Amino acid sequence: MQTYTYTARDVKTGDNVSAEVQADSEAAAAKLLVSRGLAPLNIKVKEPPTSFASFRNRIPTKEKVVFSRQLSTLINSGVPLVQSLNTVRGQTGNAALKEITGQIIADVEAGSTLAKAMSKHPKVFDNVYVSLIAAGETSGNLDVSLDRLANQQEKDAEIVSKVRGALVYPLMVLFVLFGVLVFMLIAVLPPIQSIYEQLPGARLPLITRGLLSISNFIISVWWLVLLVVTIGGTVLYRWTRSNSGKEVVDELKLRLWPVRNLFSKLYMARFSRTAATLVGSGVPIIKMLDTTAQAVGNIQIARSITKAAEQVKGGKALSESLRGDPNFPDLVPSMINVGEQSGALDDMMSKVADYYEKEVDNQIKTISTVIEPVLMIIVGILALIIVASVLLPVYTLAGRTFI
Repeated sequence: MQTYTYTARDVKTGDNVSAEVQADSEAAAAKLLVSRGLAPLNIKVKEPPTSFASFRNRIPTKEKVVFSRQLSTLINSGVPLVQSLNTVRGQTGNAALKEITGQIIADVEAGSTLAKAMSKHPKVFDNVYVSLIAAGETSGNLDVSLDRLANQQEKDAEIVSKVRGALVYPLMVLFVLFGVLVFMLIAVLPPIQSIYEQLPGARLPLITRGLLSISNFIISVWWLVLLVVTIGGTVLYRWTRSNSGKEVVDELKLRLWPVRNLFSKLYMARFSRTAATLVGSGVPIIKMLDTTAQAVGNIQIARSITKAAEQVKGGKALSESLRGDPNFPDLVPSMINVGEQSGALDDMMSKVADYYEKEVDNQIKTISTVIEPVLMIIVGILALIIVASVLLPVYTLAGRTFI
């Protein structure tokens, strides 16, 4: 079957509708549209997107939040699903989201459920999203599920943004320091060496000679240095994206000072918020754990959740399954136990998420307080090395001149 994009007029409302449809031919697509009460105005074969367009048309979290809220409002107002999707598609300004929404409309019109149609686009709609949509369709509360999704996405994006902000600052400072050091090695020290070479018996200080050795090496084989840095960076990047690399990186996030407490609390907040959203939408506990394990974003935490899920399948309570796990603080299973006893697990998980989200904010402030003096020390040491390597030869030269 071929995918066609079309523009048609709704016979009942007179509104123009633009979406996609799958059919064996253009004539079959037109016949299908007529059977749905649409008068075709334009039908053409959908062109495959270019790789550049795929890179350019990214879908930020903000766009998905607006998509979820708008669709929730329309469905809550009694607007049919396909019409709601068409309306949201017409209002979005993101080309990629507009295209994907068109494909979802085509699948829904062909008889697919919304969850199944969205599951064909895992890069946009992850397992949490699809699971909540499926639960909403089953319970008849699709608008509520969409609203929960919007809240979930907003909170997750907010907390990730804060963590990135805390980590970007020290990295930027170190990057600038490295750039200044390279500039000094390449542009400042070589002229000093040339001056000393013209003076008989003059000898550069030890620290300057050491840095000049590095400088001469970089200048003489700069292409090799650039090649090694490029290849090393590429290999390291690909390794961190592999399963073995992700496992090591995720382990370091939970064990390495000073970020271990930050990431631990971040993952607890994400686990609790996702679990609360899924349970509150009626997703079964086993399905919730499987989905949360994939959404939490850390292999080590995911293994702990999967292990707990196996114990829950055997009849054990979730709180008992998580108790004693080194990746889960005692507060989490204790609060889950209260939720299990009271029958309000989603409320308890929401409270745990609120607590850890506040803890992430406090941890970010703590890390900033610790990192600033450490950076000051590093900056001071590098500045001392650079100043000493430049000024000591000048003072030595001045002493020789005056003598």
